[in-house]
Amino acid sequence: MSQYCQSCGACCAHFRVSFYWGESDAHPGGTVPKRLTIPVTPYHVAMRGTDTSPSRCVALSGEVGSDVACTIYAQRSSTCRDFTEATIECDRARAAYGLPPLPRSGEADPVAA
Repeated sequence: MSQYCQSCGACCAHFRVSFYWGESDAHPGGTVPKRLTIPVTPYHVAMRGTDTSPSRCVALSGEVGSDVACTIYAQRSSTCRDFTEATIECDRARAAYGLPPLPRSGEADPVAA
């Protein structure tokens, strides 16, 4: 999780977080607590809270845009692990919460400016 994710959380409160069901602890080797997921297809589950609108992952604690944390960080899904740097999707989620876009690699930090 980037330094921004720990003070943002917009993606966790804006997008559906879905992933292969085998990543849940219902499957040997899975880590995401099954009780925090719901089925979305025969092969995929989503984090509870991200299947509705407005969306907010049940594992997200804190206030979006301020100080947030993932309560299952060490057990998070590959979908969450893949969100490691600023993207267009990140910018979209941040905009939904009135937050400025994050810098891309090699750009100046607009938040610090």
